[in-house]
Amino acid sequence: MYFSFIGLIVPIFFIVIFGIFIFTAVKGIGQWHSNNQQPVLTVAAKVVSKRTNVSRHNHTNDNNIHSTADTTYYATFEVESGDRMEFHISGKEYGKLAEGDIGKLTFQGTRYQNFERIKTSYEE
Repeated sequence: MYFSFIGLIVPIFFIVIFGIFIFTAVKGIGQWHSNNQQPVLTVAAKVVSKRTNVSRHNHTNDNNIHSTADTTYYATFEVESGDRMEFHISGKEYGKLAEGDIGKLTFQGTRYQNFERIKTSYEE
């Protein structure tokens, strides 16, 4: 009885994992295609917030624990209409931006392309 239960659960587990992998891949390809269909827009915007997401991973190898961390960077921009958009940006771009900066935001769909600063947050 126990072995027949395991024999049933293991294939279902792998099918679910494979299904999640396929779903994630199709969703990513769909977003990429959707972004490519959108026009590249440049609009006046203000940097209203920045945030990071740090993911930590522990790896055990020959009785040694090795830890790594990955940081994902985000910036939120507010456009003239009052709408806010959050974009995934590079660490280099994250370091260049300051909350309150005003400039021209260039994006395509959900894809961040550039922010050209016109006025820094320190200028009145």
